[in-house]
Amino acid sequence: MFSFTKKEDSYTEINQDSKFTESIKRGKEVYTDMCISCHMANGEGLPKVYPPLAKSDYLMEKREASISAIKYGLKGKIVVNGITYKNMMSRLGLLDDEVADVMNYITNSWGNKNSKMITIEEVKAVSKK
Repeated sequence: MFSFTKKEDSYTEINQDSKFTESIKRGKEVYTDMCISCHMANGEGLPKVYPPLAKSDYLMEKREASISAIKYGLKGKIVVNGITYKNMMSRLGLLDDEVADVMNYITNSWGNKNSKMITIEEVKAVSKK
C-alpha cells in the first residue's frame, strides 16, 4: 500500500530544510559584507567593545531584541555572556529578508544552534522601540 501523505510530508520537510539552508548561505554573505568588521570572522567580537555572537546568550535568548538591533541599530547598555557593552551599533540599512538571512546564519554558527527558522514575516513584525 502506498501512502502519498508520507511522501508529501517528507517532501515538505526536505523543502523547508532547503529553504533554511539557503537562508543561512545568503546570511553568511550578508555577514561577510556588513558585520565581520566588528564581530570578526569567528563571531567573537572585540572584548568589551563589540559583543560576541559566538555562543552568545543574548543572541539566543533575546530573539526579538537581536532582530531589532540588526534592523534598526542599537544604542545603550546590553549584557552578553555576563559582560556589559555600551557601544552603539548603527542601522545597517538591510532589507527584511537580509535581516532574516543573517539572523539564520549567526544563530547557527560558532556554537549557536537554532532550529526555528527566522522568517521575513517575523522580521517585519519587529517594530522599533
